[in-house]
Order: sequence, then C-alpha cells, then structure tokens
Amino acid sequence: MKKILVIGNGGREHSICDALARSPQEVKLYNFASAINPGIKNIGAEIITGDIMDMAAIKKIGEKIQPDFAIVGPDDPIGAGATDALAEVGIKSFSPSKACAQLEASKSFTRNLQEKYNIPGAPKFLVSTSADQVDERKYFFEKLEGQVVVKADGLLGGKGVLVAGDHFTDFQEAEGFALLSIKKFGRVVLEEKFVGEEFSLISLVDGETVLDTPAMQDHKRAFEGDTGPNTGGMGCISDENLSLPFITPEDKSAAHDITVQTMKALEAELGEKFIGVMYGGFIATKNGLKLIEYNARFGDPEALNILPILKTDFVDVCEKAIAGKLSEIGQLEFEPVATVVKYLCPEGYPTNSVKNVPITVSPDLQETYSQRVFYASVSEENGQLLLKGSRAIGVLGTGKNIAEANDNCKAMMQNFSGPLFSRQDIGTAELIQKRLDHMAEIRNN
Repeated sequence: MKKILVIGNGGREHSICDALARSPQEVKLYNFASAINPGIKNIGAEIITGDIMDMAAIKKIGEKIQPDFAIVGPDDPIGAGATDALAEVGIKSFSPSKACAQLEASKSFTRNLQEKYNIPGAPKFLVSTSADQVDERKYFFEKLEGQVVVKADGLLGGKGVLVAGDHFTDFQEAEGFALLSIKKFGRVVLEEKFVGEEFSLISLVDGETVLDTPAMQDHKRAFEGDTGPNTGGMGCISDENLSLPFITPEDKSAAHDITVQTMKALEAELGEKFIGVMYGGFIATKNGLKLIEYNARFGDPEALNILPILKTDFVDVCEKAIAGKLSEIGQLEFEPVATVVKYLCPEGYPTNSVKNVPITVSPDLQETYSQRVFYASVSEENGQLLLKGSRAIGVLGTGKNIAEANDNCKAMMQNFSGPLFSRQDIGTAELIQKRLDHMAEIRNN
C-alpha cells in the first residue's frame, strides 16, 4: 500500500486527494490541514489538523507517517520550505524546494532569471528595493505612459498584482502599493503591461521532462464582466480540445518552450532540479506570447478542471517525477471533454465575507462523471456546512463542449443554497465570444 501525505485543505487539495484516490494502486492518504475539509474526509484520508506553516510539525508528521511521498498544495508552505523540511527526515515530495519555489515567491527572481538566460516572453521591467527610489519608479512609469503592472515581490494569495486601468489610474496610486510591497518584502517589481488574452498552462516536471496539462483560462475578478477586486480565482474553463477557443497551437507550443527553458535555467542557476508543478500564466499579444508569471504548485481552481479528467495514474506520475523518470510516462492522457469550474463564494467575498453561517445542501445531490463538487473554505459542524469566509465550494461541469459543461456546472450548483454567489458569466457563449473578438482584433493589428 502506498502512503501519501497531502498538505493543505482547500479545493485544490480536495482535487489532489481525489486524483490520488482514483489510482489503480492501493493508496492510504494522510492530510495535514489547517481545518477538516469534508470532501477530503469523505475520501477516507486520515486528517491531522495543525499549522501547515509550522515546519517542525511537518517534519514530525513526516517522521511518524513515513509516507512514500508527499504533495504540498498551497504556495505559502512551499515558499517557506515544507519540501525541504520533509527532505530532512527522508521524505521525498512532488513539490519544489524553497530555492526552486522562488519562481513563484519572488517576481524579481523570475524576471532576472529570464533576462540572464535569454528566456523569451519577458516584459520591460524594473526591480526597486528602496522607498527612496521614487524618481526611478516615476521615470519607468512615465516612460511606459502609465501602462504598468505593479507586482509585490512575495506571496499574497494571488492578490499581489495591480494593473493599470483595472486597479489604478495614476502614479500616486501605483506608488502606494509599491511602497507597501517594499515595506513587506524589501522590493517591488514594475513591469510593462501586456494587452491580449491570458491563459494558464500547468506542466508537471522533473527537471528533465515537461508534461503539459490542458490550457485553461482562470477568471480572477470577483464580479461579472471581469469587474471588481482580484480573487484567488472565481472559476476556470477549458475546451474539448484540451485548450481554449481563442488561443492557437502555436501559443501553446511557445508556452511549453518557455517552461522547458525556465526549468533548465533554474537548474543552471540553483544547482538543483525543479520537481513538481510549474504553472505558467501566459498572455497572447500582438507581439507574440509573453510570460506573466509562474506559480510553483497547482492552481486553484485550475486543479479542479484538470485532475478530475486526468486518465494517467496520478500516483505513478508523482513517483516517476520524484525519481527523475517522468519521460517514461510518455505524455499525460486526459478525457477529451470541455470543463467549466465555478466557485460558490460567501456574500461579501473577497472584502467583507459572511462567516460561520450555514449553507444548505440538497439531500438529492449526486455527483456524476460530468458533475463534481470540491469543498474549500467550509467546515462541517453538527451536520451542517458553515462558511469560513473564503471561496467555499468549487463546482465542475464537463461536457462535449464548453456550453454543455457550463450547463452541467450550473445544474449542480442548484444543490447549494444560502448566502452564496458565483460569477454566472464564466463559461457563457457571450464571454467566450468577447475573448474571441478581442484576440481577433489583436492578431489583425
């Protein structure tokens, strides 16, 4: 029997546990979590609650369980060195080391890596390390006519990026966030703003081989029409070609090549191989494909789109990657279906969420292959599900095309009631056509 330790308790970790449990191999799951996820509990994992940022606790659990391998789900414990802590007690992980996780944890590290190793897709950028460098930041801002993105140089749960026109309109607003980042992380990154359509390409890597999952598009903004504050992600889509209607095979190929080059550059720079998930955020522009950023773990909600349709044995993939033998997999196999994921969130999310309020789940709820539910920021108390303040329930619909997947997602969402909302426009024909028209305009220009 394979013993596997999964760290984290969100929707992403529920989908990871679900994929591991579907393995044809016999598996015993252990979950070190900040809270009990009812979905992970229902899978049959043995749950240990505690502080997932406590590296001493992670080591102690690793020593006690002696799993065959571990997966660290969230960015914070990866960035803090959870993989390194486990390695100290002889536990291998399908997650990168703290050094390799700089790819996500430090925006300046990634841009400097791109520049040093001539990796394509980089913007014009400025790394600023002092509050006194205001004139330098203002010059960069004015040189790009205000078309700038300001990135905190650390982990802020997917909310550390401000974009001109969306989040600020003048230098003073941008400077305010820049100063906050310098105070918190010691530096800030200012970048050229790209115009185009964004997509995610998540790759599983072992330092030598890169295996891609379907291309997807996450929807960060809280409200319909891509308005409102940024969130961890309100939902995500992919089409029946395991791609998106508004990107080309050439876009995906260019993204793959950037990931391969980045993986090799990491080893050249750090002297160690990246093992785990390289999640590239890319954007197709009139000047070709560009890299927005990398994450060093599965996305949430993206994991809810890709792992349920993965046909390749996920346990085998993780073990092959850890052993440096990912090339033996050949390529990942997925069901040829479209996917739509939408998160049900508490009213007031993300700025003033209702908390500790019960929601009602229909007694008729029945999951099928085309309709799945993944639990995130909820707790089960006295037979009730209580909202805990963040994204609560991720609902997946699959289908022969995006329209059918969206219908299945919407139908499954009807099983939940209470002070909840979701972005209803994700996966709709109208929003997809808007993306198609936008990309056609950009390519024609």
